[in-house]
Amino acid sequence: MIEELEQTAADASARLAEVTDLDSLATLDAEFLGKKSALTLAKKQLGGLEPDDRKAAGKALNEIRGRIEADIAEARQRLTADARAEQLEAERLDLTEKRDEIKRGSLHLVTQSRDRLEDVFVGMGFTIAEGPEVESAWYNFEALNIPEWHPARGSFDTIFVNLGEPEQVMLRSHTSPVQIRTMENTEPPIYIVAPGRTFRTDTADATHLPAFNQIEGLVIDKGITMGDLAGTIDEFVRKFFGGEVKTRLRPSYFPFTEPSAEFDISRPDGSWLELGGCGMVHPNVLRNCGIDPDVWQGFAFGFGIDRLAVMRYQLDDIRELVNNDVRFLRQF
Repeated sequence: MIEELEQTAADASARLAEVTDLDSLATLDAEFLGKKSALTLAKKQLGGLEPDDRKAAGKALNEIRGRIEADIAEARQRLTADARAEQLEAERLDLTEKRDEIKRGSLHLVTQSRDRLEDVFVGMGFTIAEGPEVESAWYNFEALNIPEWHPARGSFDTIFVNLGEPEQVMLRSHTSPVQIRTMENTEPPIYIVAPGRTFRTDTADATHLPAFNQIEGLVIDKGITMGDLAGTIDEFVRKFFGGEVKTRLRPSYFPFTEPSAEFDISRPDGSWLELGGCGMVHPNVLRNCGIDPDVWQGFAFGFGIDRLAVMRYQLDDIRELVNNDVRFLRQF
């Protein structure tokens, strides 16, 4: 019986070494170790042997079974590894970079314009200030000397946020609230520019967007005049557009500046383009921020970054900046 089982073990070892898939391995496992295998039948016959013979035969039987189990485990490990490698090969993705086909992105036109503006003003001695896009009526209107009856405070111009009491809240309609926050928390002299996103109820068209970008400048110091304002605007335009672009100031009105002006820049065809508003900071605004207007004076200006990008890149429609047309954006 032992000689027959040894031959069975040798046969099992040879056949397990050549098995090629897990299904065939399962068949061989049942053939050599299952209920109808030679090993199981031999184990049932041990009861008819003499005690000494039964002990020797049982020990031999266990050793043979152990060798077959080890051969099966080795075959299963090999086949599992092969199947895993085959699966990985089938699912393999070629992630090799083909440098001649890489199309790199670039900064958006508005971002390019904002970065350039910041560089220009930092070079002129200004620092960058930022503030929240959701503001209270105090920062968006009242501290800026905009009374309750002013049209800008109506829902036709301002996007209000319903947060309930205790105060009226809206998406900021300009970046001027950053000026108020800066004056409240910073002792003069102050030289800042505040770029950021603003919101109004405008309908999008060739020259307007409901969500757009502005940049505001604020200077608070002693002995500041309109001449300083005009010189600052002229220097900014010269550095941003080049020396061939001219500037001019036209009288205007804003609640937060007195006197106030609109500033224009010249076009290549000789016409003028309105860029933004400016003026001397109103004494009431200074008082609202705890600054004595008899000691400190200042000027402020603001204009749209999006419109500046339209001007710089000679675009026909400001909506191109938000359409996300890759064919358009790739040109810049």
